[in-house]
Amino acid sequence: MPNTDNFQLPQEFLIVGAAVKTGLFDAVKDNPCDLQELVARTECDPRAVWTVTEALVALGYLTYEGDKVKLTQEAHAVFYEPGHEKYTGFSFMHTYNLINSWMQLPEVMKSGQPAPKKKSPERAQNFMAAMKHHASQNAPLIAEYCLRGLPANARVLDVGGGPLTYAMAFAEKGAKVTVLDLPEIVDMMQPQLDPSLPIRMEKGDFTRGLPRGPFDLVYLGNVCHIYGEKENRKLFRDAAKELKTGGRLAINDMIRGTGPRAALFAVNMLVNTSSGGTWTYEQYKTWLEDAGLTADPWVEVGGRQLILAVKR
Repeated sequence: MPNTDNFQLPQEFLIVGAAVKTGLFDAVKDNPCDLQELVARTECDPRAVWTVTEALVALGYLTYEGDKVKLTQEAHAVFYEPGHEKYTGFSFMHTYNLINSWMQLPEVMKSGQPAPKKKSPERAQNFMAAMKHHASQNAPLIAEYCLRGLPANARVLDVGGGPLTYAMAFAEKGAKVTVLDLPEIVDMMQPQLDPSLPIRMEKGDFTRGLPRGPFDLVYLGNVCHIYGEKENRKLFRDAAKELKTGGRLAINDMIRGTGPRAALFAVNMLVNTSSGGTWTYEQYKTWLEDAGLTADPWVEVGGRQLILAVKR
């Protein structure tokens, strides 16, 4: 049913996002400072800095120590302490960056085209951080489920796996992993990869083709919603070609028709992609079967919806 509680401006989120974008939190992370120094460090307007700082104090992100501004312990844990149970880092900035696209939904509905947006290293970094943060807890469970029954040292192709969360989970369970992602993503993430892990990153575009197999498992984590039927059918055919007989294709994505989340997320794909969306299990099953793969019923693992399909 309609929820009018949602008809509110997300003020706290917008204020915190602006503070991240202007470097305000970074400016006081290690060196508390007074407002004049904060203006200089952020290169922002004095009135604006005072107004936003006062709001962040009221919200519990900042506090005053004498005339100096510093992060509260709680905010420091959320933003800068990866081991803390409440840590998010700045992964939420991916959602913040999406707001502009969502605000153009009326124009998108008229044109049928995604909202224009500028690519930037910062946006890519925020996206990687968000994907890594959201997958960190369920990746080991999903890796275990996907690898169950496959040979030891299984060969895994992680398509679009740039954040490396799932690749590391597969590797920790003995798999040899190839990660395919765009050149700029590989360049960004390669320095973060532990060279002792059996993970190799390869630059490419999965809409054009996949690395040569044969693989025991091709893993598609949050990939299929980016594209429509034509692209997904090609991806499944390409994956089937690179799988061993008896090998698996794993789809980790939201399945339309299983609840409101997938339908809402499809709107995100509408404003951000040319053909993306969320798809029903029946659609996936048909596309997989046409590619020579037999789809198992979908299951929920670690809070994520998975479809496994086997090469006949």
